[in-house]
Amino acid sequence: MTDAAPRRGRGRPTRTQTESGPATRDRILEAAREEFSERGYEKTSVRGIAKSAGVDSALVHHYFGTKEQVFEAAIEVAFAPALGAPETLVEGPVDGVGERLTRFVLGIWENPTSRTPLLAIVRSAVNNDTAAAVFRRLVAAQLLRRIAGRLDMPDAELRAELAAAQLVGVAMLRYVIKVEPLASVDLERIVARVAPVVQGHLTNP
Repeated sequence: MTDAAPRRGRGRPTRTQTESGPATRDRILEAAREEFSERGYEKTSVRGIAKSAGVDSALVHHYFGTKEQVFEAAIEVAFAPALGAPETLVEGPVDGVGERLTRFVLGIWENPTSRTPLLAIVRSAVNNDTAAAVFRRLVAAQLLRRIAGRLDMPDAELRAELAAAQLVGVAMLRYVIKVEPLASVDLERIVARVAPVVQGHLTNP
């Protein structure tokens, strides 16, 4: 029973197929992110992911299950830094949480390494209901509610969602749609204008 850790889906890969373990799983996830980024959720298939990763389709099902589950796993990997951040973001003076959150979120988008998988996720979520549901479930459960849980304010969940909406809107216009001058203006100017608004959503009466 050497394969107890991976999620078992359809298909029974041979010992030869699974002996690479974590390395094979990581290769599948990397291929999945590339496929979702290039093709979007609708046009990506488990077969295409398997081909890109150089494995049999049954192995993808073995590790992740359905295409929806592969997509969710890819999101979790891409969002790993953000999902672990709420605790550090709300530590320190409450009057600076808006700037800390703004810098953190936009900093992820500024980094080309993390921006590529984020673009894939956002584009898939915008164009497909299933992908949107996965994205919404993950972000709501693991990010927004955790931030809200650290706010000692009424309507904490609504406040966290409004703050997130402000930052997502800026990210969409700057990094996805690339509206000028927002797309090319210095990040510090954006932070200076957006952070107080985010702060207001989180802590204003």
